[in-house]
Order: sequence, then structure tokens, then C-alpha cells
Amino acid sequence: MKSKVLVPGDTIGIVAPASPPRSEERIERSVRYFERLGYRVELGKHLRDGMEQPSYLSARDEHRLADLHAMFKNKAIRAIFYHRGGFGSLRLLDKVDYNLIRQNPKILVGYSDATALFAALYKKAVLRSMFFGPMPGVDLWDEVDPITEEYFWRAMTTSRSFEFGDVAITRSTRRTQTIEGKLIGGNLTVFCSLMGTPFQPSFRGIVPIFEDIDEKPRRVDACLAQLRLAGAFTDAKAILLGHFTNCNSDPESPTRSLDEILNEYFLKTKVPILRNIPFGHEKRMWTLPYGGTLRITIKSESAHMALARSPLE
Repeated sequence: MKSKVLVPGDTIGIVAPASPPRSEERIERSVRYFERLGYRVELGKHLRDGMEQPSYLSARDEHRLADLHAMFKNKAIRAIFYHRGGFGSLRLLDKVDYNLIRQNPKILVGYSDATALFAALYKKAVLRSMFFGPMPGVDLWDEVDPITEEYFWRAMTTSRSFEFGDVAITRSTRRTQTIEGKLIGGNLTVFCSLMGTPFQPSFRGIVPIFEDIDEKPRRVDACLAQLRLAGAFTDAKAILLGHFTNCNSDPESPTRSLDEILNEYFLKTKVPILRNIPFGHEKRMWTLPYGGTLRITIKSESAHMALARSPLE
């Protein structure tokens, strides 16, 4: 079952399965953003709980889960958005009603901490309409980067394949080749927290993509070592690296840079390595489908990325 594309007049749900909204203003301005474009907005019942009693969780586990389930049950809701990331999605995975979500497929948008829920829903509910994309409380409440906005609405409103663009390539095995694979990954440290759990996705024939924020290079090193040992890169069709925001320095080990670490892991691989993908904790990002089929055309010093098939109808 495929989810429907968004059209003006549809209702969008906003929930907080991870950390709480930072302010009432961000809630109100993100709602106005969608309403100006002709959409209706419904907020999760417990969206504001964590603002009343400050915590790194937006609400108790059962209340965050109830909001998520309510959005999938509600036939009027066409798309569900994480208000923001932070932490908390991982705590819900063994309590999610995957059968409910399998029977009510909808668009689900987020990034960062949403990585955990996306992986679980991809594996347990076979949901294919999840997108790494801008979140209302972080990216869609103030001035929106025009490139971010363009690619976001392109992904939300079309059932056709579409182009992303050219990116730099670090390594290619041949001068020209075209590859296709399922996009799997997300936030590096969140993704690593799934290793050894029933919610770890398969690594067979994938295109892994990773990003992170505010992690020391040695922490990135540890995560990449864990993924390598788990076989995440063994059968990869290509490896994509997004933004690693504020991950470049470590006062305790200034001689080991992030670039050195990434080069150690990936320069000697036999698959194409694409760097600096507009993906992660930056204002400019592409909206990328979790589990969607990417088509990557390798040229001499660059690669062209496209979505081979839209997960929407």
C-alpha cells in the first residue's frame, strides 16, 4: 500500500516522539507556515507536555506513543511530522503497534532522532513513505532555505521520479556507471544504537547515508568501526556522507581530524563514496526517502543523484 501525495486541503499532523518543542512561538509559526499553503494542521495531544515540565523527553513514553498511534488511526491525517528531533524515539520501538501502521500507511517526515523510528517502521511495518526532511519546529517555522523548500515540496507532492542533482565523488571504481540501491541510514549515532536489536535494518544491497552533529571525531570513529564490524558497508552499492556539523574538533585529541577518520574508513573501499550530500543538521537539505530507490550515475569526478521511483501515489 502506498501513501498519497499531499495536496492543499489535506490535514497534516505534528507530533513530538522525541524531545519537546523549544517554544510556543515555534509551534505557532510552523502551523501558520502550512496554513498559508492551504493545509490544515492537527497537533498531538501531548505535544506541549514537556514544555510544562522541562525534560529531554516531550512527554511520558505512553503519551508520545499515543500521539503517534492517534495520527496513524485518524483517517483525515495525510502526513505526520516530527516537530523536532532530540532524543526519545528509541524508547518507543518495542511498544509501537506496527500492524496499525502497516494498515494505515502515511507520509512520515523527520530526521536526526527520527532515524530510530524510521528503521523500525521500515523493517516491522514495511512503511515506504518516510522522508528525511525539514521539521516544523526546526526548519519550517522561520525563514526557510529556498533549496530545502523546493526539494521538500517536490518530494511531498509528486508520484513521479525526480532529480536531486550533482555531488562531489571521493572515489569511484569506474569512470562511468549507474547504480541503484535502497537508501538506508540517517543520524550516525542514533543508527548505531539499533545494532543488535530486532529493529536493525538489513544491510544487503543498500546505499547507506550518514550524518551527525556535535560529536567528537573519536565518537564518529567508534560508530564507523561498529558499522564496519557489523557488515554495514560490505554489500553497499555506494556510501553517502552528509553534513557532520560541529564534529571537526576534539580538544583532547587535536591530531585526529574528522576528514582523516572518514578517509581511513572509505578511501580504500571498492564502492563509490559521495561526500557533502545536503543532508543533516544544516539549513540546506534535500528531502530523501528512507528505503527509497536511488539512482546514482557516476561520472569522472562527480555523481548525479535521482529518485528512481517515488514511494507515493
